[in-house]
Amino acid sequence: MVVAANPLAVQAGLEILRQGGTAVDAAVAVQAVLGLSEPQSSGMAGGAFMLLAEPGGKLTTYDGREVAGAAVTPTLFIGADGKPMPFLDTLPQGRAVGVPGVVAMLAQAHAAHGKLPWNNLFKPAIDLADAGVPAWPRMVGVLTEWQRMLGKAPDLQRVYYREGGRPPALGERIPMPEQALSLRLLAAAGPDAFYRGPIAKAIVSRLQQAAGDSGTPVLTLEDMANYKAVERDGICMPYRVWKVCGMAPPSAGGVAILQILGMLSHYDLRAMGKDDPKAWHLLMEASRRAHADREAHVGDPDKVPVPTRGLIDAGYIGSRAAGIDPARAATGPVPPGEPPFRTGALFPAADGPDIPSTTHFSIIDGEGRMVSMTSSVEFAFGSGLIAGGFVLNNQMTDFTFVPTKDGKPVANAPGPGKRPRSSMAPTVVFDQKGNPVLAVGSPGGTAIIGYVAEALVAMLDWDLDPQAAVNLPILLNRNGATQIESAPAADNLASALTAMGHQVKRENVNSGIHIIRVTPAGIQGGADPRRDGIAAGD
Repeated sequence: MVVAANPLAVQAGLEILRQGGTAVDAAVAVQAVLGLSEPQSSGMAGGAFMLLAEPGGKLTTYDGREVAGAAVTPTLFIGADGKPMPFLDTLPQGRAVGVPGVVAMLAQAHAAHGKLPWNNLFKPAIDLADAGVPAWPRMVGVLTEWQRMLGKAPDLQRVYYREGGRPPALGERIPMPEQALSLRLLAAAGPDAFYRGPIAKAIVSRLQQAAGDSGTPVLTLEDMANYKAVERDGICMPYRVWKVCGMAPPSAGGVAILQILGMLSHYDLRAMGKDDPKAWHLLMEASRRAHADREAHVGDPDKVPVPTRGLIDAGYIGSRAAGIDPARAATGPVPPGEPPFRTGALFPAADGPDIPSTTHFSIIDGEGRMVSMTSSVEFAFGSGLIAGGFVLNNQMTDFTFVPTKDGKPVANAPGPGKRPRSSMAPTVVFDQKGNPVLAVGSPGGTAIIGYVAEALVAMLDWDLDPQAAVNLPILLNRNGATQIESAPAADNLASALTAMGHQVKRENVNSGIHIIRVTPAGIQGGADPRRDGIAAGD
């Protein structure tokens, strides 16, 4: 089964599985097609995290997050006036582009866990690029909604907008000759084509052109050649009768979700049920505290000390849960805690833009291996720059723009060779026998944490199937107001939570939750109706 944000990507993954490919093989094909059919969200010039869960309890996690070039300094986003640059000003000159990690990560995972030849995995994407990509509703919606900004980007204007500057019509085919050529190079020569060959040269050349006379490009050929994906230890925690596992830092999402579940484990949410406002209140208050810790403590563990063990320590989480009033919302933001195993000073919280333009897909193969992978170019169509047909990311804007606060260093400040903090949170769940039974994740910027935590509670506490879980109204708290999806089904919850002291805001959400769950009755999938995706399998 494959669950992803676009039917063409799902079909590509299923085609690989039917050929006897593994979940990792299918992931390569799915991502290659998503870069064509959902370019506003992810692509080969972006970054990703992947979890691979295998029967017997084995978990492998891959960090394909972008890294900053060697010339990047903590003042990357400080303007000539000494003030933080406006977000949109960081895009045209390419200073927000990091060394892409998707290709290296997929190649590393495939070398260890693939069965089919690498070049075979690109055939669905190459065929699609040759035929032209049909414009899907979400792509057209983004190109239309953001036309005043995206339409000013010459590369996007050339590739995605039609004659007269209009967005493509639904179903209209968009020619992709440049990306077709690059995909052929990738298929034939592997990751070297991307990091040392013609694609690397195209990326650096485009960034040199974007920088112009006003500055030096943020990436060099040496930066591209030096990129390494990282196999990291996953982080896991028991929840009820399951073991829930996520991505370790620089993902802040995995830590935060485990913290939320750990706090909720002190309460009987099953007895409360999905319609009880008290259960949602507890979820919001746990989320509030997890976000406070996320902001204060998490950065790139290769560059700054991150107390990962302490943040998910049972005693520490118990102390955070003890601060929750079961009947009343906290007034104002909750301060971060001081977890054990912390080294050095507490990193002050500092806000940076975290724009939700990402994708997630889940895969299970015939031998029970599950992939949960979240991938992103950060903003809608990333930096707005295109090289070799690929939309270049702007993930460096996930760094905090101001590198110090109150005279103290910020954990997520820019730095050479550094990975920015991410909220991406691919998640897997093992049963008591050590078999993977659930893969889940979502796009959505910092809201990913709430989306995934809610889906896990819906399935593990309230026994909802995956589709029912993603159909629930979304509730979020990021250590501020409680955001409730503008859906009639949430009206009663909004009133009840307001009465409990929550500052409620009703708004649309940007989730794309995609789930696979293994049950005694068979394999179930859930695709978020808020996107273009489907769940399908044999």
